[in-house]
Amino acid sequence: MKKIVLLATAILTTCHTFAQEGQPLKISGYLETYYTYDFNKPSNNTRPGFIYSHNRHNEINVNLAFIKANYQTEQVRANVAVALGTYMSANYAAEPDVMKNAYEANAGIKLVKNTNLWLDAGIFSSHIGFESAISKDCWVLTRNISSENTPYFETGAKISYATEDQKLSATLLYLNGWQRIKRLDGNSKPAGGLQLTYKPSDKITLNYSNYVGYEGEDAVRTQRFYHNFYAIYQLNGSFGFTAGFDYGTQQVAKRNNHKKEILSPVIIAKYIFSRSLALAGRYEYYKDKATMLVPSANPNGFKINGYSLNIDYSPIKNAVLRLEGKVYEGNDQFVRGSSLVNYNSSITTSLAISF
Repeated sequence: MKKIVLLATAILTTCHTFAQEGQPLKISGYLETYYTYDFNKPSNNTRPGFIYSHNRHNEINVNLAFIKANYQTEQVRANVAVALGTYMSANYAAEPDVMKNAYEANAGIKLVKNTNLWLDAGIFSSHIGFESAISKDCWVLTRNISSENTPYFETGAKISYATEDQKLSATLLYLNGWQRIKRLDGNSKPAGGLQLTYKPSDKITLNYSNYVGYEGEDAVRTQRFYHNFYAIYQLNGSFGFTAGFDYGTQQVAKRNNHKKEILSPVIIAKYIFSRSLALAGRYEYYKDKATMLVPSANPNGFKINGYSLNIDYSPIKNAVLRLEGKVYEGNDQFVRGSSLVNYNSSITTSLAISF
């Protein structure tokens, strides 16, 4: 905690100094508190292992809180953010202590003066999926299973390009691995990815992202290839929907042509009743028969249907109070007491503020 306070103080002090000098440096922040009740009543108060955000049962807690400094000019840009919360504890558990609170730390330079061609390096948000760690920016309070089990953050370097009208953008990435700051010891192979985004109008966004890398130490490493597609359509000022589809493969073993597979479609619809009130619903399906990403004691692997209903109340622009009911359905996929059951139901509420 002392390290977090010192880092946050340093950011605030630096921002204040540069602001006085009239430099293009901005400070922002985010805080989300939450309460989740899991009707399967996990004895350790931790929700199922495939959930990494809002993952504590029957306690009021902080999912994510961060302070961020952003520096931006025509030719250079940089971001530094330190964070805490149960999201950080779950997603940064494998990282060195000095990096466990590094929500974001990256620097970029424009490669061609009059073109939107940038080189960025450091720790940055994932290029996979339409949901992020910042719940306030997502249509539904909690994340879908695909988002929970693909990277929230990445470390490496990326080259990005956007057309002048911002309708088309492309990013090529060189990464340390699948959601890793510190590369896995014994693994000498880097990872990489591609993102293509097309916005033919203000109402439509089309995206394709992929990842390719080798998981595990060199002696036993297996290749992972992951694809993510999504489309966002804003029909009008009130109604919109998002459709996503994930497909991933990974070798069963090194030098083995047989592959594990993941398949996951998701659909979300959102309706805005007024400036302060909105409703969203989500359906998702996730199939990981060979437990490529999600461990399961079930001999048939991990196969889930998920249903969510979410209501938002935003009395002011930078704050939202949310309530979500969610049901997961899967044959003997969940634990209640000492028994395997077919359902996991939960209610989550959160209060999020950005500044």
